[in-house]
Amino acid sequence: MALWWNSFGSGRCGPSVGRFVFACGLLLLASCMVNPVTGQRNLGLVTPQQERALGETHFGPLQQMEGGRYRADPMLNAYVNGVGHRVAAASGVSLPYEFVVLNNDVPNAWALPGGKIGVNRGLLVELNNEAELAAVLGHEVAHSAARHGAQQMERGMLMQGALVAAAVGTRRSDYAAAVLGAGQIGATLVTQRYSREAEREADYFGTRWMTSAGYDPQAAVSLQETFVRLAGSRNQDWLSGLFASHPPSTERVENNRELARSLGDRGELGEARFNAALAHLKQAQPAYEDARAAREAAGRGDWGSAMGLVAAAIEHEPAEAAFHALRGDLLRAQREYDAALSAYDDALHRDSQYFGHHLGRGLTLQRLGQYDRAQRDLRRSIELLPTAVAYQSLGQIAEQQGDREAALAYYRIAGESGSPAGRAALSRVVSLDMPRNPGRYVQVALAGSGEDLRLQVTSLTDIDLRDVNVRVRLEWADGQVDNLLPQISHLRARQRAEISLPGREASLAAARVFPLTGRPASGSEDI
Repeated sequence: MALWWNSFGSGRCGPSVGRFVFACGLLLLASCMVNPVTGQRNLGLVTPQQERALGETHFGPLQQMEGGRYRADPMLNAYVNGVGHRVAAASGVSLPYEFVVLNNDVPNAWALPGGKIGVNRGLLVELNNEAELAAVLGHEVAHSAARHGAQQMERGMLMQGALVAAAVGTRRSDYAAAVLGAGQIGATLVTQRYSREAEREADYFGTRWMTSAGYDPQAAVSLQETFVRLAGSRNQDWLSGLFASHPPSTERVENNRELARSLGDRGELGEARFNAALAHLKQAQPAYEDARAAREAAGRGDWGSAMGLVAAAIEHEPAEAAFHALRGDLLRAQREYDAALSAYDDALHRDSQYFGHHLGRGLTLQRLGQYDRAQRDLRRSIELLPTAVAYQSLGQIAEQQGDREAALAYYRIAGESGSPAGRAALSRVVSLDMPRNPGRYVQVALAGSGEDLRLQVTSLTDIDLRDVNVRVRLEWADGQVDNLLPQISHLRARQRAEISLPGREASLAAARVFPLTGRPASGSEDI
């Protein structure tokens, strides 16, 4: 290692380094592939097979994170899927395309690698015709087909140069597999801000493909004009949704206008079909507005208004499972557990494929002491979307049932999240495990010497600790022995505290220091 750094530091690469860099360069060149849309050669660190696997792996969890599928009108899903496949067929890029409508108010659409595409209910109600829908879906198809998500991943890999070079150099896929399997990679892919070049490509090819599919390309222009106007209004729904990853601009409008002129006045808008397909959703839109207002009222603690608004939403659109679940959430927050249980049953009767309905009922059953049923619901919610809340609650149930080891296992998984539930779970881990294994959570050492002797106590955990007790035995050269039990009242997470110890002019012959115990600094350790 010293030879490597000496050679590098002197401005010359040693033979082994030169061969390594040369080999990496050859492998990177060998990893290039022809982009199926642009025809240009791009890096191929993420293979087409891995792209498809990524889409398949994260499509389900992402739908859950975005509110689940919109199920109150199954025909709308079929309609959007049909329009999407019509545009995708014109792309000439063969992928396992799938288009779903998500039960989310925020106007947004996104694409995963491999052709998995989601469009929010909140965006559909803002469109004017089928051609604008085709423009949205064509844009997302282009992101998938042109490998924009995969290219972002590859750029991220290259920024971690040495690790990637080692993975590529050994021709192993372990590093790529680790990236693809990361829990939040799907969410990262669909929320990242695409480059201007990627947005231009998606606009260009998406518009060409929707035109080839028989739609009027002017719809791509009017769509972008609407987006620019909404961006100027600083509408928070749009800014936090579609515009976060697909920023509109007058440049994009002009590019679309020029492209539409070159494609000519042809194709359809499909207004009648679009209005027929959206009729149910638009008729139900006031109910979704009531539900949003109910959540806002609950946030203010206005439970009476919240309950009245959610009742109005259910009356207007009884088929919407989310409204019944929201009613359950409000009742559970008010500790009306029996009524909440009934509301969650109503939600699950209408949609048993959304994690939140199982989670809400599981939490309610836990409060009612029906632990077996609660565990079944919590585990089902985890199958659909793992959450810290579900793991924390399973840990609480295990602890109540006297299964300390199972409780610790659940709490540790929950603790991987930085959420409030995760921090509360970590607090329980410390409470349960620190009396037996204090060295896992606190490290102690001596510093200084003679009269300037100090005890250093370092936290190894992500939560604050209090009443940290340490045992110190000091044996001095003059024969005196000091047995000390210092305590630190508050030790901050991942921080070090120092305590001055009574020192002596004599040298220290032997010492032993070790932590005894401590406890979480917050009150969140209580079940």
